[in-house]
Amino acid sequence: CAPPDVVVWPQAVGQVQELAALCHRSRVPMVPFGTGTGLEGGVNAVQGGVCFDLSRMDAIAELSLEDFSVTVEPGVTRKALNNHLRGTGLWFPVGTVGM
Repeated sequence: CAPPDVVVWPQAVGQVQELAALCHRSRVPMVPFGTGTGLEGGVNAVQGGVCFDLSRMDAIAELSLEDFSVTVEPGVTRKALNNHLRGTGLWFPVGTVGM
C-alpha cells in the first residue's frame, strides 16, 4: 500500500480543474478516486502525490429512458443509482462498468 501525500475532496468540476492545474504546474502526481472498496488497487500512490477523493461529487445529472443512458458524477454509488432508477424499469447490475 502506497498512500498519497495529501487527500482533497472537491465537490464541483471547477474545483477538480483548479486542483488538477495546480498539480500539473507543480509536477505532482494525481490519483483520482470515485467510490468503492479500493480492492482493485486504484488508489495506490506509488509516487506520492494528491488523491482526488471524488466521493462527494455524487449527483445524477441526466437520465435518458429512450437510449438507456445516465450521466453521473464519479461519486455516485450503484445503490444510489438504482434508487434513482426505481420505478423506471431500469437498473444497474454489478459487473457492467466499461461494457
